[in-house]
This record gives sequence, structure tokens and C-alpha cells, in this order.
Amino acid sequence: MLKSVIVAGALALATVSFCAPAGAADRKVNIINKTKHTMSEFYASVVGADDWEEDILGSDELAPGESVEVDIDDGSGKCKFDFMGVFDDGEKVVKKNINVCTTGQFSFTE
Repeated sequence: MLKSVIVAGALALATVSFCAPAGAADRKVNIINKTKHTMSEFYASVVGADDWEEDILGSDELAPGESVEVDIDDGSGKCKFDFMGVFDDGEKVVKKNINVCTTGQFSFTE
């Protein structure tokens, strides 16, 4: 009896540890600036949010032709996000409904 409880417990633990990585989506996205202007700010907020989260670039900038890998995971477990890039010419470009669980790269273009 004790042996079957130990085996059942080990199987349950193995199942949980095997399934956990499958449920954890990779939310790292390579953001590429394919415009002629430097990106001074980048925001990503879950679809339906009332406001933008903090500037992911912080004090950094993304020059034309450059890219940066960002982890979009905000702890919500959601995959769909809106992106906003703010450029040195004052233009704000908003792209909606980006699936960060399946998108490995995203380009801002002219």
C-alpha cells in the first residue's frame, strides 16, 4: 500500500513538472526598428488595458536598423499585447493585438 502511494505521488510530481514548461509561454520578442528614425520609447500593454505600462527601453534608444530583445511577460499569463513605439520625430506608432507567445520578432516599419 505504501509503495503504491509513493509511486502515485512520484507520477503526480513528474506530471506536474513535465506539464509546467509546456504551459509557460516564451514571451521574448526581438523588436526591430526598420524606420528612418530613432525609437526613443517602447511600450507593451496587455490588450484591453486602460494605459501603457512603463517605457521598456528606459534611457536606451533604438536607432534605425537596430534591434533589441525584450521579455514581454507581465505576469498576467496573457499572450495578446498592444505595442507602441515613440520616435525622435514625435511620431507614435501603435500596433494592436500582437501575440507575444508565438511572435519571435516584430518590426516597426515606415
